[in-house]
Amino acid sequence: MKSKLVLLLTAFLISTSSFAQSQMVSKLENGVSQHIIVYGTSLSSGGNGHAWMQPVAAHLGKLYGDSLIRYSLAGKGGMWSSWGVKNLEDSVIAKKPDVVFIEFGINDAFIDYHTPVAVARLNLQYMIDRIRLYDASCEIILQVMNMPIGKSSTLRPHLEDYYAMYRSVAAEKGIMLIDHYPNWLKILEKGEEDFRKYVPDGIHPNKVAGEQIIAPQVIQSILTNSQ
Repeated sequence: MKSKLVLLLTAFLISTSSFAQSQMVSKLENGVSQHIIVYGTSLSSGGNGHAWMQPVAAHLGKLYGDSLIRYSLAGKGGMWSSWGVKNLEDSVIAKKPDVVFIEFGINDAFIDYHTPVAVARLNLQYMIDRIRLYDASCEIILQVMNMPIGKSSTLRPHLEDYYAMYRSVAAEKGIMLIDHYPNWLKILEKGEEDFRKYVPDGIHPNKVAGEQIIAPQVIQSILTNSQ
């Protein structure tokens, strides 16, 4: 079995390269409006989702025009990929997105949900394939989020395996991956006190984290990997 150190090193090395390029920017440059759907857990829903998605939308609006950017948060706190599959039609497809962000890894890893990595992979692959069937030009962007600490971490003992699966599926499907894990790892290495400045409860990044850590990575990934 791979050591945690090897897994983290592998995550870092994979995250330094992109599996695909973003189509969103080229469409915006050509004046094509983009409706972005953010689909996932509490890390990208409600106030936590707005904390990073609002600055992303604002930045893109400044570059290409506010009228071209619209986003909707379609996920739900406490949910995982099986819920994502069940609610995909109403929560995502019916909203006619041009871009879909997906992250369910952190809750697929929650031991009480009894969702093996293989099942989480099948769920993720289904969501990707179904969105592509709806519209082959709809861009799909996967996200690997932060690690939890404390009790939230003990309830997700194999989180790295789920995040590694996201990286693998991104490569397999040829779609963009935004990997936040290395950024969070650098903060955690400074100590728990520093980490909790951004993740007070041990799992949910706060507004400052959304603005200063998550949003900049999303913006950088989209802009530097645009076609």
